[in-house]
Amino acid sequence: MSERQTAQRRRRAREFEAFVAGAAGRLLHAATLLTAEAPGVSPHAQQLLTAALAHTYAEWDRLRGEDPYDRTRQELAARFARSGWRHHKTHGGVLERLTPQERLILVLRLYEGVAEEQTAALIGLPVERVRAICTRAIATMRSAPPAPPRAPVQAVS
Repeated sequence: MSERQTAQRRRRAREFEAFVAGAAGRLLHAATLLTAEAPGVSPHAQQLLTAALAHTYAEWDRLRGEDPYDRTRQELAARFARSGWRHHKTHGGVLERLTPQERLILVLRLYEGVAEEQTAALIGLPVERVRAICTRAIATMRSAPPAPPRAPVQAVS
């Protein structure tokens, strides 16, 4: 391998590491919302994010001019859409009452601020359907009874 190729790989790795350092927290939060897992206990969200970041890294050199955050978010959403049914089990997260499709649309629209048209194109639904699902998901969240407070865990001596 030439010095030039080695230098390019190091530059690429540094750029990607800087991107991950700045974006991974928000992307992990979005993935946690998608999987409806409790914050801090989110193995499915971590797997989803790791796969999306791996895809972004593989495409890194071809992203020139594109927003890597947007590309990673798209990959995260696409991976979740393909496997969302696996994440429909109750995990104790705040969005557990929603279907995977409702969570995906709600997270993209409200948490990530993606426009209806862009959300519809991303998941392959008409804009009107995205709007209806988002409205239904918001109504479900508003009607959800507040979660009961959890009892503190006491250490057993």
